[in-house]
Amino acid sequence: MKIDLRNASGKHPAARPGAAAAVRGLSLSVRAGEQLAIIGPSGAGKTTLLHLMACALRPSAGVVLINDKDPWQLPRSLLQHLRGALFLAPQVPPLPPRQRVITAVLAGRLPHEGLWTSLRSLFYPVDIPRAERALAGFDMSDKLFDRVDRLSGGERQRVGLARALVSEASLLLVDEPLSALDPTRSQHAIETLAQAARERGAALVATLHHVEMALAHFPRIVGLRDGELAFDLPACAVTQEHLHALYAQQLHELTGPASVDPESFPAASAPVVMHCR
Repeated sequence: MKIDLRNASGKHPAARPGAAAAVRGLSLSVRAGEQLAIIGPSGAGKTTLLHLMACALRPSAGVVLINDKDPWQLPRSLLQHLRGALFLAPQVPPLPPRQRVITAVLAGRLPHEGLWTSLRSLFYPVDIPRAERALAGFDMSDKLFDRVDRLSGGERQRVGLARALVSEASLLLVDEPLSALDPTRSQHAIETLAQAARERGAALVATLHHVEMALAHFPRIVGLRDGELAFDLPACAVTQEHLHALYAQQLHELTGPASVDPESFPAASAPVVMHCR
């Protein structure tokens, strides 16, 4: 599955009426099987961009094409079918507190199952091994039958990511998947998502505040600032100069597995040491 944004603009899903567009005139293409990270300061429009890609938000200007077709021109039934091939993992997954973890994970399969199977799974999960394998990818298999409200914030976030592994989506869109995870868990989570995407030939797009993690694990980096494209480069071509310009007065957001002290940040002209893949 490929996606093309052409001069696309859009407002944040929670924006008030009359608010300015969070993404403005942005053009970007993602090809089948690509893996890229979107970085930028808070308020740059990263979440809005993911919602545009997921067909969860209609562009206020420009177009978003999925496989060369405008999804918003499709009949509603075809639009719903298309959305089933996309998986959007929000930063805070919407998990009912009294739900069992296994049920929450298998909810990632709802777009691919019939009504009867979906209803039955609410009372008796129909594919326990699949859910257990997905949770094992995030060191969560021991929580299979726990209730969601007994999990920590980081555990709930990993349950939300495990949904992506059980889905059959060909485009995985994950919003700040590491925000509640420690450095070790963060690296493991990114590696698990990337491997799962490669195995199924799916594209993976992740928004990240962890700049070092983005540079280390994604071959392509998109920098977003004030709703506009700042750069679109291979990770090995991103320099400290690019990052300084991207974050400007918000250098405190240049975080990797641990916070980076802006005073100790290397000179702007120094390159980030990376190797093209």
